[in-house]
Amino acid sequence: MPKALRSRSFIALALLPALLVFMMFVIVPIFWSVYYGFYEWKGLGSANFIGFDNYSEMFRDDIFWRALRNNLLLMASAIIGQVPIALLLALLLLKNTRFSRFIRSAVFMPMVLSTVVIGLIWGYIYHPQFGLANYVLEMLGLESWTRAWLSDAKVNMLAISIPINWSNIGPYLIIFIAALQNIPSEIDDAAQIDGATGARKLFGITLPMVRDTVIVCIVLCISGSLKAFDHVIVMTGGGPAQSTELLATYMYNNTFSIYRYGYGSAVSTMIIIISALLIGINAIVTRRRLR
Repeated sequence: MPKALRSRSFIALALLPALLVFMMFVIVPIFWSVYYGFYEWKGLGSANFIGFDNYSEMFRDDIFWRALRNNLLLMASAIIGQVPIALLLALLLLKNTRFSRFIRSAVFMPMVLSTVVIGLIWGYIYHPQFGLANYVLEMLGLESWTRAWLSDAKVNMLAISIPINWSNIGPYLIIFIAALQNIPSEIDDAAQIDGATGARKLFGITLPMVRDTVIVCIVLCISGSLKAFDHVIVMTGGGPAQSTELLATYMYNNTFSIYRYGYGSAVSTMIIIISALLIGINAIVTRRRLR
């Protein structure tokens, strides 16, 4: 057997257990979810086929559209907040000094914490009576800015987006540092010889070299924003009056609170479709810009 074929066979054999586990716990449930989206099912007993009635009801539900709008707001805040901040920090912390390693660890630390813990911490920060946010504003003489951050429908989604972005900057920071470190040193040497330094080097050489990494991070932001769940369910539960409802919490509440498993399956299928559409739009836009 040729060496290349043996190598490929070994790689395929090594990946097979992980692939089987992935198919069992990810791919198969997706198909089951699509299947039950066409049924009225309580989780027990027989399932009644109702065709596209679940989807028709979903599109008529104002709460679904509110949840979709909130998810799009989270996605925009993630793309605008997480990716640029992570890239800026990666540029500033690229040198492997003791201070840089400390800041990297501090930025990455929220990713290690449980999302439930993060939600509880920020819930106390936003507390209208003894929360840190209102206390700092009062100390600065900005009492008119104090409010019930998680109860005010005008600002609660903005308040929720801050801890979500704060806890997700760390992974993108590591990704960008790895991308910047993979830029060949010969390119830096050639840039210095040609006199390309500072902003000219940044926008003419560095950023184009990590453009593909930026695109990958944007795709991760889109998919991560559409499956956001933990922070919201801990901090607000989707309330008050569904003002912070997301697609994931909308699906959860319909599935496990009122036991509409068929309707919840239809919502989860729609989340996958919307995510695929947004990622496809992002791919088309970035491909046109690269030409």
